[in-house]
Amino acid sequence: MPNKPIPILEPLLDRKAAARYLRVTVGTLAVWDCTKRYDLRPLKVGRSVRYRLSSLNEFIERQLCR
Repeated sequence: MPNKPIPILEPLLDRKAAARYLRVTVGTLAVWDCTKRYDLRPLKVGRSVRYRLSSLNEFIERQLCR
């Protein structure tokens, strides 16, 4: 049986850390998720909401004026 490569898992940020990373309030981030204003692709882990750092970086890139 061939060995499969072990994927490197990206750390997940909780809502507080994600808000701090984006420099918005936790409430703003919660509203964005609830209203689907921006597609940050949140993940539900039980009752908790988590965000991939790559998703937050993609969001920032989409918001940049070019």
